[in-house]
Amino acid sequence: MRFNIFQSLILLFCVKGFTQEILTKDDAIEMTLENNLQIQIARNNREIANNNAGVLNSGYLPSLTASAGASYSLENSERELVSGDVQEVNNAESNQYSAGLNLNYTLFDGLGRHYNYKILKEQSNISELQVRETIENTILQLFSVYYEVARLTENTATLQEALHVSKDRLKRARYQFDYGQNTGLDILNAEVDVNTDSINLLNAEQLLKNTKRDLNLVMNRELSTQFVIDTTVYFVPDLIMQSIVNKSKLNNAVLMQIERGLLVSDYSYKASKSNYLPSVGLTGSYGWNKSNTPGGAFLVSNTADNLSVGLNLTWSLFDGGSTLTRVKNAKINYENQELLKKQAEMEVERNIQNAWETYENTLYIYEVQEQNVKTTQDNFFRTEERYKLGRVTSLEFRQAQINLLNAVLAKNQAKYTAKLAELQVLQVSGQLLNTDF
Repeated sequence: MRFNIFQSLILLFCVKGFTQEILTKDDAIEMTLENNLQIQIARNNREIANNNAGVLNSGYLPSLTASAGASYSLENSERELVSGDVQEVNNAESNQYSAGLNLNYTLFDGLGRHYNYKILKEQSNISELQVRETIENTILQLFSVYYEVARLTENTATLQEALHVSKDRLKRARYQFDYGQNTGLDILNAEVDVNTDSINLLNAEQLLKNTKRDLNLVMNRELSTQFVIDTTVYFVPDLIMQSIVNKSKLNNAVLMQIERGLLVSDYSYKASKSNYLPSVGLTGSYGWNKSNTPGGAFLVSNTADNLSVGLNLTWSLFDGGSTLTRVKNAKINYENQELLKKQAEMEVERNIQNAWETYENTLYIYEVQEQNVKTTQDNFFRTEERYKLGRVTSLEFRQAQINLLNAVLAKNQAKYTAKLAELQVLQVSGQLLNTDF
């Protein structure tokens, strides 16, 4: 049984790359998740949001401050007593020391602190979804480049085989010319075709090198790293894909962020009304003081400490209308968030339908192109046999070769286009990270 010459060359092309790194899909994902700069930035932003949502930033903890002080004085004085005597005091030293602790704690602030803390928690949740969205976009970008490398790898192998066939034809034309079976025109045509195929192969190899550098860039590793990849493509079964699409609105990262944003707007509205209520605070302080006075004073030394606790209530009865303005604006912001949610739902619905129809069309085109390859292969093999028997011209053989070449290149393009369309369906459905690639 005769092997498919193009598939055989692809296998040979991959075997030659065994000395290089074999970059599997899982390896590419792992390196991208670990090294990609955009993902690292998103994770850092998530960490900031998580820090903001911690208890240390909640406003629920008291504040405690410490203070301390010391002073020193040197004094010369002359005192005249009632008796008329004059008393001189020179180099009189005095010093004072103090230390204190002050505690402030808000017991109740009209629930503003409560809702602000909820806002921080929701912003932390949003940051988690933003990380997920960044990862999804990056993974889609990764496979856009990865599958482009795969397509160019197969194209390069196909063009190498086309060049091999053209060189055999040139050799045959020269033999036939030597034996007087054709004219020099067949040799010239064959030489032109060899040059054309060589140029096409050279361009494909250069494009493959450039695209491999693009893939290294996405994975954030040395751009000159050499590798070969797995060109195998698996498609998700139809029934599973249909189930994924039906649940897409529940898992879409954009819609989930909009939902969280709606909660933030609701909490902001409630927090803005906290100024309508009083605030109650607890204060406490402890102080220690010591003073030393020069000789001749009524008191030579004095030491004292004190402890005080207080409770205060503050109620803004009228603040010029600023609270009312904030409440009105917060309500409008909430309404805007509801409108954004409706808009996002429509856009996601459109994106899902567009992605699904594109996927179905590209998958059908791929199936048609596969059939075209089988047809053109059969035509090429028959034409090749007849060419060897001298029953068709070299131009007819060349046309059969070009038809097969174009069919294989079109099939490669259709295969990876269909796979990328499938990944886009999975992304808008929120299932991209749950899929085996």
